[in-house]
Amino acid sequence: MVLALAGPANAHAVLRACDPVPGAVLVARPEVVVCTFSEPVRAVPGRIAVVDPTGARVDTDRASVDGAVLRIPLRAGAARGTYLVSFRVVSADSHPVAGSTTFSVGAPSAVAGTGAVDQSGDGSALVGPGLRIGMGVARAGAVVGLILVTGPVLFLLLLWPARLSRRGPARLVDVGLALVAVGTVGELWLQVPYGTGGGLLDLGGGAVRATLLSTFGAAHAVRLAVVAALPVLLRPLLADQDPQRPTRPGTLDLAVLVAVAALGLATWPLSGHPGSSTAPALTTAADIAHLGAVGLWLGGLVTLVGFLLPAANQRELSAILPVWSGWARAAVAVIVLAGATEAIVGVGTLDALLTTGYGQLVLAKVGVLAVVLVAAGYYARLVGRGTPPGSPALTRLRRGVLAELAGAAVVLALAAALVQATPGSASDQAPGSQPAGDPVAATLTGPMYQLQVDLAPGLVGGNDLHLYAYTLDGAVLPVVEWAASAQLPAADLGPVAV
Repeated sequence: MVLALAGPANAHAVLRACDPVPGAVLVARPEVVVCTFSEPVRAVPGRIAVVDPTGARVDTDRASVDGAVLRIPLRAGAARGTYLVSFRVVSADSHPVAGSTTFSVGAPSAVAGTGAVDQSGDGSALVGPGLRIGMGVARAGAVVGLILVTGPVLFLLLLWPARLSRRGPARLVDVGLALVAVGTVGELWLQVPYGTGGGLLDLGGGAVRATLLSTFGAAHAVRLAVVAALPVLLRPLLADQDPQRPTRPGTLDLAVLVAVAALGLATWPLSGHPGSSTAPALTTAADIAHLGAVGLWLGGLVTLVGFLLPAANQRELSAILPVWSGWARAAVAVIVLAGATEAIVGVGTLDALLTTGYGQLVLAKVGVLAVVLVAAGYYARLVGRGTPPGSPALTRLRRGVLAELAGAAVVLALAAALVQATPGSASDQAPGSQPAGDPVAATLTGPMYQLQVDLAPGLVGGNDLHLYAYTLDGAVLPVVEWAASAQLPAADLGPVAV
């Protein structure tokens, strides 16, 4: 029932329509060019322009965005020929989208283009490889930090023996918080040139301000505030306990800690694909659950193999390991369910799963995760048999956990690549991705004028109909009023007013 609620995701902005339409021939230059995208976008300062047939800019450099609609005002003028509209915007999931389209006034220029939209929805052609790799490393570093915080904190809160020192897990939490902070600052830094297409040090004031005021910037600012608050909230938990009188956080302290942690987790989906889908509540909740479960599972494994197995005695392990095994099973179940939800929304169709880069990454991630889970299931059986310190069973368990972590590292690398890939459902909506139909192109000549008719893509469903009127010698003919209808006599349909 949860999966049935998933609608198609427009996780990367796709140009849906332009006014004037690509390739249109107009009588006079319009006052404004309007581009409509599939989701809210943010204009990149200095990267939106309209150029006339002579190469001069004719836009007022005051482009504005209202949700998914980009408006580019033009100065007055009457130059005949083909105009180029060039744009670069940042989609709601923080990825840049650039493209161009053309229209003509009077008649196309001798070297006019086709007027087709050219856009790179995944941003891969818009930024250098170094910047893409840097953004991926920063994002992966922040997620690794989240893992190193979540697992140790849950162990210290609920399963850690009072007699054991907490210094090791506490240091792991400190390292995790530092990684989250550094990764978050790195993402904010790199997002400026990532969006504008500039170099690593191209941090113009306008671009920095636009990034900080965006949803991406706000989410990362909140994450930094959470990272600053957590050391204070976790201080009593990270300190060593008196074995005779261990202290536990109060109900209010726990409630505040859970609320702050949930707020921090929410910053990941709100600044990425889940927060910009057409089912944002579903995908955001799924991503929060997914991240929390990954942190519990992998962070718990690191704590287990790094600190608990070497230090705990047989009685403590016999009490702790079965509980941890139950946690791990529950976490894996959440990971699979939440991941499947996000994949279904992100991929959209079976064809996209098999043919798009996003779908192939999903398949690779699922394949590696399946191998990890099979191995984990085998080693989990050792938990039920008891694992005395120093025994061969304990050695095999430690090796199994290390293998599990190695496989999980591959899964995390694939997940980092997924963040920057265009979801399959968005790829299906990109211009040029529709199946080929049988477009209509005809010129009708009468005693007073010529009429050019273009209809595309010529498929059942939505089609674009373009009508152009010319004098008999080929000059553009001003039209005061149009009237058109469509009819399908073979099926006894119509006429239908257009």
